[in-house]
Amino acid sequence: MPPAGDLFVVCKQCGSQVSPYITECPYCGHRLRQRAPKLPRVKRRSGPLRRLVPSPSLWRSPSAVGTARRRPFSRHSEYARGESPPHATVALVAAGAAGWVLASGGYVSFGKLAIIGPLQGDWWKLLSSPFVYRNGFYAFIALLALAIFGWLLERRRGPVVVLAVFFGGAVTGALAALAVYDLPIVSGANAGALALLCAWAVPDLQAARRGYYYEGDLLGVAAIAVILLALPYARPEASWLAGVVGAAFGLLAGAGLHQIDPPEL
Repeated sequence: MPPAGDLFVVCKQCGSQVSPYITECPYCGHRLRQRAPKLPRVKRRSGPLRRLVPSPSLWRSPSAVGTARRRPFSRHSEYARGESPPHATVALVAAGAAGWVLASGGYVSFGKLAIIGPLQGDWWKLLSSPFVYRNGFYAFIALLALAIFGWLLERRRGPVVVLAVFFGGAVTGALAALAVYDLPIVSGANAGALALLCAWAVPDLQAARRGYYYEGDLLGVAAIAVILLALPYARPEASWLAGVVGAAFGLLAGAGLHQIDPPEL
């Protein structure tokens, strides 16, 4: 038998050069050997070399490992791939910008939309107060945070969740301010923006706590949250208590959504 490194063998019958991995000469039919030589075994590459980037579903939690194999795409995969425009986020930002223009331009009285003192039957102010601003700096910071985290959460969960989290955080924050202060002043979307921020950050917070990979920048998220919480010290029409309660609502909502249906990204 020729060495394993030979490229050919010579037939003793006709002198032709033939492959070392055949048993008969294709030219004269002479029997070269009883059985073909075994092919050398090629070692398979290890997993990290064959797959440099792990599946995103394996970065979240141990429970997501099993669900990723059974269900490649979640119910919200169309939003995760960015195929659907963020309609809900655009509508919320547009409503806030329109409220700032109407209030600052004097077209609508600030007191008719914002919460100043007890409601006295004007319960619709719970829904209108997140969209009215007296100061352009406050409007810019709140609407920017709303646009960023509303868009991110809508890509992950869809428009219905964005609307529910925003209004849930804003309304619960306003109700907390009404219950604590004798003369509450609540306006702007600091509570709603904090609710969206916290709801979006929950998966990354849980991944960081368990030592898994996460895509978000938690330091940047924390910096934006601090700015939103500090806004009431610069603008008295923004309620600090409403912002804290809105952030707590967002954490609870995000934890519940993550427990029910862990996101795929």
